[in-house]
Amino acid sequence: MRNRQICLTEGPILRSLVALAVPIMASSFLNTVYSITDMAWIGMLGSKAVAGVGVGGMYVWLSQGLSSLARMGAQVNVAQSFGRGRKDEAREYARAALKLTLVFGALFALISVVFTEGLVSLFHLGDEETVRYAEEYMRLTCGMVIFSYMTVVLTGIYTAQGDSKTPLLANFIGLIINIIMDPLLILGIGPFPRMEVIGAAVATVSAQFIVMMVMIAGVWKAPGNENILVGIRLFSPSERRYYKGIFRIGLPTAIQGTVYCGISMILTRMVAVFGPGAVAVQRVGGQVEAVSWNTADGFAAALNAFAAQNYGAGQMERVRKGYRISFWTIAVWGGLITLAFVLFPEQISRIFFHEAEVIGISVDYLIIVGLSEAFMCVELMTVGALSGLGRTKLCSMISILLTGSRVPLAILLSMTPLALNGIWWAVALSSMVKGVLFVAAFNRVTARERVL
Repeated sequence: MRNRQICLTEGPILRSLVALAVPIMASSFLNTVYSITDMAWIGMLGSKAVAGVGVGGMYVWLSQGLSSLARMGAQVNVAQSFGRGRKDEAREYARAALKLTLVFGALFALISVVFTEGLVSLFHLGDEETVRYAEEYMRLTCGMVIFSYMTVVLTGIYTAQGDSKTPLLANFIGLIINIIMDPLLILGIGPFPRMEVIGAAVATVSAQFIVMMVMIAGVWKAPGNENILVGIRLFSPSERRYYKGIFRIGLPTAIQGTVYCGISMILTRMVAVFGPGAVAVQRVGGQVEAVSWNTADGFAAALNAFAAQNYGAGQMERVRKGYRISFWTIAVWGGLITLAFVLFPEQISRIFFHEAEVIGISVDYLIIVGLSEAFMCVELMTVGALSGLGRTKLCSMISILLTGSRVPLAILLSMTPLALNGIWWAVALSSMVKGVLFVAAFNRVTARERVL
């Protein structure tokens, strides 16, 4: 097998950054298509089904906070160890991260399955059918969350080594599986039973399992000792310092992600007052937005590994140049998404909704939130760069403060004639401010020759 790893510490910056980023962005785009496909088919069951899946999916999203601890902790430490030429150290960080992933995945699955009814009731959906859909989807997707956990962490470890092609291949295969299974199991085509929301959950979990297995297989197919996971003894004891290193980098990111999701849940509870259609729009809108933020997050992952390896190698000027290139690339992308949302909101909405009232709500959402897409993309990219430098605490502080401001701002604006649109404006305005502040933070942190 041909060497898939890209050297990030030497050679043309644009070439190496793009070579790593494009497969990650493509992989993130596939994940976006993955989610949109689910919602498009579920949309054929009505807005109540969409709302139920959206609420159940909130807890899958919440679970990613735990997985981000191991993923970010592994990705940054592995990449920095690579930059210093310490592959044995990188292997130990990877092993410790995978063990944490297994523990966190098992704990979250147990809690979510045992307390499904209570957790769904927190949203006060007020409709029995919507509640049933949410519980059905949550039990299966959260109960099997270990597959997505392992995939996320393995992706981080692959990326840290400069290999973004293997995760792309795995996600492409998973997408094909999901596209095939969704209509068969949701609608009951041919000999397959009509499983509706449960069918969507089965398709999602099955695809996640396949992705995980392809990535594991990729380890064993790596030539020689190219991949640090080759020959790894997963259940051998790890030194405490490796766990400490992972928690030092990963815990702020995990807290940030968990708080972000928690605030989104609060906003969803506020949106629920306006009915199941409004909840459906919020959840579908998030999936549509993923076209921009998943792509930006994919580029951020590449920039994270780039910054970490070069920081480990003591090449700060190369880090700064890589950031500038990334900034203009992702800002243009976010601007294009803004144009699409503002100019074609009704056409996009009709893909997922078939009720006139819900389409109207969706149009307002896309126009308002769409105005902040470029800022949000820049924010995600900058977080990736700062995290690669080990500044996850700074990222967490800025994100928690400004994301937290959405709740009081949404309360105030929703009490005006804006009503539901006030909640959308709270999200958009906070995203704009975050984008500006993160750029300022990166410039200040990297103004000196060394990052402390």
